[in-house]
Formats: sequence, structure tokens, C-alpha cells
Amino acid sequence: MAVKKQFGSFEEMLAASEVPILVDFYAPWCGPCQMMASILEQANPHLKPQVRVVKINTDNYPNLATQYRITALPTLVLFKQGREVDRIEGVMQADALIRHVQSLL
Repeated sequence: MAVKKQFGSFEEMLAASEVPILVDFYAPWCGPCQMMASILEQANPHLKPQVRVVKINTDNYPNLATQYRITALPTLVLFKQGREVDRIEGVMQADALIRHVQSLL
């Protein structure tokens, strides 16, 4: 389950995290994004506490989408120590996602 927290900026959130952050860039109107949301719910218990999952609605934060060159939805971006280390565009099944992310830790 996602936990809502307030940060001054996206960069502040990335820098403050002691664990890697998997960011789901999505839009509410995007069908594949809806599928990915349920997949992330399945994967999250297997990724915690090594990874924090954060969802960013690109409709609400278009500047972040532009800054991180989000051209397809959904796009998952893994950040470690504030830096992008991997990117997945499109839907990936939960077991494959878990294996992929754990291989990068």
C-alpha cells in the first residue's frame, strides 16, 4: 500500500531516501497504467523494505514528466542515491518486475 508523504520537491524526496525509489509515472486515463497499478500492489510486499514505490501523476506534474523525459506511460524509473539507474516503459508482470528490480539492488 502506498503511503502519502509531503516533500518540498521531488529532488528532496529522492535525496532524503535511504533506500532506492521506484517511481511509477502514470496518468489516470491510461489503461496500461491501471494494469500497472495492480501489478505494483502485488510486487510491493516483495520489494519492501529494500525499495520504496512512489506514484507520480503526470497530468498533475507535467514538468517532472518533461524533466525526466517520460514519453510513454506507464514508465517506471528506479532511482538510487538520487540518480536514475533503470527505466521500464510499459507493463511488466509482477514476478518479472520483482526479479528485475532486485537484480539492480
